[in-house]
Amino acid sequence: MTAGHDRYKWAALSVCTLGVLMATIDGSITLISLPDIFRGIGIDPLQPGNTFYLLWMILGFLVVTSVLVVSLGRIGDMYGRVRIYNLGFAVFTFFSLLLTITWQHGHAAGLFLIIMRLFQGIGAAMLMANSAAILTDAFPINQRGTALGINQAAAFSGTFLGLVLGGVLAPINWRLIFLVSVPVGLFGTVWGYLKLRELSEHHRARLDLWGNLTFAAGLILVMIGLTYGIEPHGSSNMGWTSPAVIAELGAGIGLLIAFCFIETQVAEPMFRLQLFRIRAFTAGVLASFLAALARGGLMFTLIIWLQGIWLPLHGVDFADTPLKAGLAMLPLTLGFLIAGPASGILSDRFGARPFATGGMLGTAVCFVALELTPINFSYPYFAGLLFVTGLTMASFGSPNRAAVMNSLPARHRGAGSGMNTTFQNSAQVLSIGLFFTLMIVGLSSQLPASLSHGLTAHGVPGPVAQRVSHLPPVSTLFAAFLGYNPVQHLVGPQVLGHVSAAQRAALTDRSFFPALISAPFRAGLRTALDFAIGMSVVGAAMSWVRGGKYHYSESGEVVPETDPQAVSA
Repeated sequence: MTAGHDRYKWAALSVCTLGVLMATIDGSITLISLPDIFRGIGIDPLQPGNTFYLLWMILGFLVVTSVLVVSLGRIGDMYGRVRIYNLGFAVFTFFSLLLTITWQHGHAAGLFLIIMRLFQGIGAAMLMANSAAILTDAFPINQRGTALGINQAAAFSGTFLGLVLGGVLAPINWRLIFLVSVPVGLFGTVWGYLKLRELSEHHRARLDLWGNLTFAAGLILVMIGLTYGIEPHGSSNMGWTSPAVIAELGAGIGLLIAFCFIETQVAEPMFRLQLFRIRAFTAGVLASFLAALARGGLMFTLIIWLQGIWLPLHGVDFADTPLKAGLAMLPLTLGFLIAGPASGILSDRFGARPFATGGMLGTAVCFVALELTPINFSYPYFAGLLFVTGLTMASFGSPNRAAVMNSLPARHRGAGSGMNTTFQNSAQVLSIGLFFTLMIVGLSSQLPASLSHGLTAHGVPGPVAQRVSHLPPVSTLFAAFLGYNPVQHLVGPQVLGHVSAAQRAALTDRSFFPALISAPFRAGLRTALDFAIGMSVVGAAMSWVRGGKYHYSESGEVVPETDPQAVSA
């Protein structure tokens, strides 16, 4: 390998890691910032009819990246991965700037922000779809685990760093959470155009129009159905029986079935179904899907736990809980940053299977430990558990991504990387819906009685207490998630104005709501974590069947890497 190429690969790693870090930070930075955003534009997201803004501010970015990464990876294979990646930096930066200059107020502002976030997601999808393929092109086989490990660690840690940045910047001015991406994006756009170069051959082909349309429409409908499935419908706490949700899910699945048929008929399909004939690719992609399904809703669960219960019990005002929750989860990020590169380096030498499989099993053990953790825990123990969870998750993610990319033929690396990212991002959206559903099922068994008894014991009239106790649990979860005082929001100022000063002080005290919800929350948490444990164990089994250390040979077969140095030459 020449000195010039050796310098280039590290430059490529810097550009690709910066892009993925920026995209994942922006994917989560709004979660902690939502209360400040909604106060800034004058919308109460918990009022009936306004949950549209809440759900799509949370999930819209993920939906777009899930839908588009395969298409954009395929287009990168056809017209140049570097070209599409650099364009992604520019698109992301432009719409980040537009998000900071919102001049409307109320519903118009909410709709503008959602639309701009969707376009920002297009830029993020361009970055995510092509970064792994660019790195795979730039690095020899015996160093890809290292490169992709660093890249994957940045992606994992960016998700949680976004929580901290949002908590710091949003109270100053909510526009700063979008403005912070602009100088980074401008630098990345220029740096990418100066440093990146095309190393892959372009394979021009006709765009698979019908495949793209049916895939995008089908996936969007499924995700919309999953999103609104957690909202109440009629007298039900959730919307899974809603005719609209059933129709969306049914139509989406039907279009995805049609998409699979179309892909077998066209000469240049968007979704390379024949790649699933490669066992290493199939096992890695499915393991990635199961891992994302297990962990995707974890972030929301931890935020609700910290913001709605633990931090208020420890004297933190509800308004201050978003930032403190982000800081409390930093040990998880530290685990990612350590284990991501380390496991990637080790997988270059020993293969992905032991680290990816061990990482998934370790994650399952960590979920068991979380399930056994008291709701009012000792923070040093909790921080240590989060750190180990970050280690185990990254020990899976980095080797698995490297193994998936090593299993792909060079001309299909963009499409294959996009397929893997689509499975991963789709699983995150699915996981959020499932975690919320399982939490609501757990809460529904205990929360009504707990709320009714606690409110009436402190002077709230019986009819009002009954009404509040029978509100959908999702309202309570969203209130805790947004850092509001749930009792003030659910009971209302008029009712609180008619009770005695002592009772009002008790009802609005920081410890009142956490004490009420602790037992119901624990029931919901156990249900959700049982699901995560099961997915992690199945993901570990899927990871194991990938086989030993391997790479894709030019003859079209996956072969063992008996001599990594010779292979990379």
